[in-house]
Amino acid sequence: MSRADVAGPVQPVRPVSPSWTFGLLRNELVTTFRRWRTLALLAVLAGVPVLVGIAVKMETGDGSSPGGGGGGGPAFISQITNNGLFLVFTALAATLPFFLPMAVGVVAGDAIAGEANSGTLRYLLVAPAGRSRLLLIKYATVVIFCLAATLVVAVSALTVGALLFPLGDLTTISGTQIGFAEGLGRALLIALAVAASLIGVAALGLFVSTLTGSGIAAMATTVGLLITVQILDQIPQLHALQPYFFSHYWLSFADLMREPVYWDELAKNLGLQALYAAVFGSAAWARFTAKDITA
Repeated sequence: MSRADVAGPVQPVRPVSPSWTFGLLRNELVTTFRRWRTLALLAVLAGVPVLVGIAVKMETGDGSSPGGGGGGGPAFISQITNNGLFLVFTALAATLPFFLPMAVGVVAGDAIAGEANSGTLRYLLVAPAGRSRLLLIKYATVVIFCLAATLVVAVSALTVGALLFPLGDLTTISGTQIGFAEGLGRALLIALAVAASLIGVAALGLFVSTLTGSGIAAMATTVGLLITVQILDQIPQLHALQPYFFSHYWLSFADLMREPVYWDELAKNLGLQALYAAVFGSAAWARFTAKDITA
């Protein structure tokens, strides 16, 4: 009797339908956004514009300008009292260097390592998903979180700005006037640019997540790399390397508030993020598809 006779007839492998793939993505999104950790991160991000708006309102309660009456201070802050829409730009500028990428790093670092740590990764791979498809769904979930987190900051800032300050036509960095509707469109473009600026961090965090079975270790490593890169980006002696750091062009979104819009650094930022996504996404795929799954 042959081994095939003992094992029985071989069952054909059923192809995975697109609806099944979208169902898995939907389940992954629901699982991610229902976690208390994710909700806490989004709540912190939503709270930053509230704090900034209240601080500016209190400082300008006597009619002075933010920053001590000279109209100075960080970009956009001096304009908040004239138009609450500038709070959106200020909040995104305040959260992009640390809060937003930290939140993305936490979610990305936990994507694979968290499943391995909880013992659910093997069960996910038992389903006819395949490692490549599962990894792609995990990355898509993190990218969607990048967009959601950015929109949370923008919507919170717009709400607070409308409640505390007047809204109307606004002055661009170039000194030209644009209407409020166009200003809202620029704010949306800026939010999308900020979200796109985080896809490199998402790919880096996903790669780190494939290297360890500890979600905490993956999250800490990703956040640590994020902080290290931003410190290196401020050292003048490393100016030759800094254009290749994923955070170097993050604040280029301010060029969307010029008239006409400056696209050079925005294009460099998007190209750099795509490069990081391709490199670390490929590294994550190579590691995950060859990794022994024991948990």
